[in-house]
Amino acid sequence: MRKTHALMQVATELLAEPGGKHYGYDLAKRSGVRSGVLYPMLTRLVDAGWLNDGWEDPTTIEQRRPPRRYYELTEDGTLQLGGLIAEARSDARFASLKERWT
Repeated sequence: MRKTHALMQVATELLAEPGGKHYGYDLAKRSGVRSGVLYPMLTRLVDAGWLNDGWEDPTTIEQRRPPRRYYELTEDGTLQLGGLIAEARSDARFASLKERWT
């Protein structure tokens, strides 16, 4: 997968809670990546086997809203994204993201 700023920002947020469920809107807000970039990226990560996706159970929703789609890191995704971040730490192109990795 090609290393981009957006991928590194999303990977950082995903790895902050590796066992948790991540929702697109929240992930966009925390990472600062626009939805038009985020959702195609999430689809590629699912296709690569780095993320699993699913839908919220409608019976557990307390508010009146439709179920949200969630994304969970796979074991392979945790390793692969962690490796990409490790490589990016020594890459000058990603110097502006280093404060997120400390």
